[in-house]
Amino acid sequence: MNQGGDRPGADDPALLAHEGLTHKKRQGLHRLIHAAGFSLAGLREGLKEPAFRLEVTVGLPMIGLSFWLGQHWIEVLLLAGSVVLVMIVELLNTAIESALDRVGLQWHPLTKRAKDLGSAAVVLALLLCLTTWVMALWSRFG
Repeated sequence: MNQGGDRPGADDPALLAHEGLTHKKRQGLHRLIHAAGFSLAGLREGLKEPAFRLEVTVGLPMIGLSFWLGQHWIEVLLLAGSVVLVMIVELLNTAIESALDRVGLQWHPLTKRAKDLGSAAVVLALLLCLTTWVMALWSRFG
């Protein structure tokens, strides 16, 4: 029987431990500041990954070039946004891989499937970015 109230799982020790975390009790600006710290820590962790580091190294100059290449703010947004999207998808792919590696390093078909799907998402984001940039360059110089 659920002794913790009407919520499902309220007597689950893992849920109770999670609810006891101090950072979950923060509110307002204090919570936002701590969340920003966690986000910066995530970016630092991402930069330890060779693929993300390469995408940042190539992507930051491309974001700068988007302001020169784009002839309207919408084009600038599409060019820069497609680059940022690649970085976002790469971070999500890395998060998936890290979570799966924490569960176990042994081979499993579902682990392979999840990692392959994450990798496919990165490839699609890269193709979108490439297509956006080629079309913008063609429009401007073609």
